[in-house]
Amino acid sequence: MELAYKGTNYHGWQIQSNGISVQEELEKALNTILHERIAITGAGRTDAGVHAKYMVAHFDLSEELQEPKRLAVQLAGFLPPDITVYSVKKVSDEAHARFDAIARKYEYHITLGKNPFTRNLATRINLQLNFDAMNKAAAFLLTSEDFTSFSKLHSGTTTNLCTITTAFWEQRGDRWVFTIQANRFLRDMVRAIVGTLLDVGRGKLNLKEFVEIIELKDRGKAGRSVPSEGLYLVDVLYPQEVFVKSENL
Repeated sequence: MELAYKGTNYHGWQIQSNGISVQEELEKALNTILHERIAITGAGRTDAGVHAKYMVAHFDLSEELQEPKRLAVQLAGFLPPDITVYSVKKVSDEAHARFDAIARKYEYHITLGKNPFTRNLATRINLQLNFDAMNKAAAFLLTSEDFTSFSKLHSGTTTNLCTITTAFWEQRGDRWVFTIQANRFLRDMVRAIVGTLLDVGRGKLNLKEFVEIIELKDRGKAGRSVPSEGLYLVDVLYPQEVFVKSENL
């Protein structure tokens, strides 16, 4: 299943006891349409308020689905307006939306002025920022492996090693967008990295200090995590033999 959602009204992807989630809405719609108890596994677990322009999820059925394309159309009538399903496809029984993913790409959007049309969709920053310095700092992420300094404490992960292949800032109209791609991400990692890069941009940190923060492997030395409203999951990559992304998505 290929889908997208605006995360503003949800307590993240994963089902929560204290609020509604994207996973809950999807399972509820599938249960109604297919008359079967469906459990969905997503490619990742976005936090409360985080958006996804492109997410992949899988689910198992007791019987083969005869018209996957029709199911995608049916879901449009059952899901709230801030969740959409692009496609439903049959894959092998062994395919796994989370564990088979070889990379994920995120974007973080900021605006430097007040814009009512980006409310809950980008984070307003009331600072003068040096984006050249921020891009020079971001380049160091590609040469690092241990991102303990940007990981949520006590997250339960067995390793904080990640391989980042893309990390840069660019201007898109009235927004500045940070794009980052890696083989895996730690909890709160992107928001912590962005918060620390903003400290570089406003002159609170220099490049040497930014590198030292990575090397110290201490979350307390890095910058504050930025709000979730500016964060988007924009792509999930798989080996071609596992899953092929739909065209025009």
